[in-house]
Amino acid sequence: SDRRCRTRRRQEGWPAGGSCTLWNTILWSAVQNRCWNSIRELCRGFAAGYSRNPAGKKSRSFVAQCSRNLDRKQTPNQRQKQAEKTVSLLRRAGRLAVFGAGTVALEVGTCLIGAPYFLDICCFLVSRPEANPAQFLGRQVVSLDRRELLPPRDTLVVVASMERSLESITICLHRAGFYNLLYLTFESDLWSCIRGNYYIEYCRRNRKEYLILDRELPLEGDIKDAEKVSIYSVRSHADRVIREKRRRFSWEIPIQAGAALSPEELCQVRDHRGENISSKNREYCELTALYWIWKNTASEYVGLCHYRRHFVLDSLQLARLSRSDIHMVVTVPVLNFPSVGAVYAQDHIQRDWEVMMEGIEKLCPEYRGAAECIRDGIYYYAYNMFIARRPVLDEYCSWLFPLLSYCEKHCAKKEDPYQNRHIGFLAERLMTVYIKQHEDRYKIVHAEKHFIERYV
Repeated sequence: SDRRCRTRRRQEGWPAGGSCTLWNTILWSAVQNRCWNSIRELCRGFAAGYSRNPAGKKSRSFVAQCSRNLDRKQTPNQRQKQAEKTVSLLRRAGRLAVFGAGTVALEVGTCLIGAPYFLDICCFLVSRPEANPAQFLGRQVVSLDRRELLPPRDTLVVVASMERSLESITICLHRAGFYNLLYLTFESDLWSCIRGNYYIEYCRRNRKEYLILDRELPLEGDIKDAEKVSIYSVRSHADRVIREKRRRFSWEIPIQAGAALSPEELCQVRDHRGENISSKNREYCELTALYWIWKNTASEYVGLCHYRRHFVLDSLQLARLSRSDIHMVVTVPVLNFPSVGAVYAQDHIQRDWEVMMEGIEKLCPEYRGAAECIRDGIYYYAYNMFIARRPVLDEYCSWLFPLLSYCEKHCAKKEDPYQNRHIGFLAERLMTVYIKQHEDRYKIVHAEKHFIERYV
């Protein structure tokens, strides 16, 4: 078995020689079998090592890269500083390549080519040429098996993909001799920082105000006032197991969404008590928790986040928020190219969007202009994550849930469990419509979001 494995790895161009061969064999087997616990333990013993790639050039080994990705000791602030450092390095970089030619690569490529980066992307790399266009953002799309067309192996390759595809992409790139990799997954903190800078430039060009939470908070605050702000973190029986410690978010209040659909008791606060819509969780997602919060709590400020997505805040900031004139806190918006409506039609069910627009026309026609603006625009506030004053929350939910009920009544049921979450997907766009409608009336600021990745 070991001989077969070594033969295959030699054919694929992996580093060879001495004990490194055995190490690479073990690591390759662990990656193939998704044994991430084993990889973490192995990396601790070999993280300081270096290896020579097939081109004979010294580079950080796959071991060190895995170890860096699996580091769970960094705080969100440390991660943000690391993200800002990486952005500075990108700005000083020369030419780079992007792996991918899909939705995420389109967003990443557009941001890196545009302001404030103006980076030179030499090409887009893919593993399967038959499933991708020949040109992407005016650059050539090159398959990894066309070695004569590939850029130099020391080129920085930005991996633009969904989180679930990273391990297979990494193996493909290493086989082709690329070891200088930068991962930009759809929800990573680094990608949030990069697209945040792009969005700030977008706001400047369009004379749109962009406010940052830390700059708008009052300078002083009594830590006791933090109790006036209640931020609920949604849990579910379907959550993945995560290994990053969440003690830094101890000020969050865990709430179990969809408690009516599961016998498990995950939290003290569950959304099937009092006035609730817990049984609709398969379609409404975290919104069953939001409905319960709206109907059954009375805090001055209320927020919603997720078990893997958290606001990067502390108790003192919450106390200062309670004394501020801020109406609503949101995260850096998600970018969609060519437009929010076009990407929704590509990723979800177009008819659902049409039903949503019909509902706006019938129930609140004054929002039609804002809805059309978001549909044709390039951004929306994702995840149904926000913090709001109680009067704003009451007004928003009183507007939102009748619209969602209309969509629920007129949208068809989906056999695909993912697409059946359509009410939650529509609500993300509707929150953006609401913010657009009231952006001159409310003071809306942006806060950092930390996403717990599987590889962290």
